[in-house]
Amino acid sequence: MKTFGFAGWSGSGKTTLIEKLIPLFVARGLKVALVKHAHHTFDVDQAGKDSYRHRHAGCTEVLVTSSRRWALMHELRGAPEPGLAEHLVHLSACDLVLIEGFKREPIPKLEVYRADVGEPPLHPHDADIVAIASDQRLDTRLPQFDLNDHATIADFMLQHVGLA
Repeated sequence: MKTFGFAGWSGSGKTTLIEKLIPLFVARGLKVALVKHAHHTFDVDQAGKDSYRHRHAGCTEVLVTSSRRWALMHELRGAPEPGLAEHLVHLSACDLVLIEGFKREPIPKLEVYRADVGEPPLHPHDADIVAIASDQRLDTRLPQFDLNDHATIADFMLQHVGLA
């Protein structure tokens, strides 16, 4: 599995860009997965549902399955948060894993940058950022792409990880 990450401040458009890129990868016949690092308090379960009740009763893992999908919820119960590599082993085989979050992991990343977010660029302080997608030109030697040029960004990513 090849991995490629996205870095950027909240509100920069990472999720929207990823949403636009996925169909381009799938159209090329690639099997794509995504790992998203979320805030501490996220929950995929609904209060009152059986799985929620079992998890809150003390289960470390609850797997919910149907004829259309399955989801595994794992409670850390005070254990240290696993790193990216520990999460990747849970994925089924695929061609490309997109990573949103895990900004300190040493994987190639595309910085998604918008000046109106009001934060400085990340690439000067992150050697793993290999290119930038932005709504403006930045003073850098890194490859830069228009944030809305999804096809060119997809081409760059696939070439960078050796899937082109």
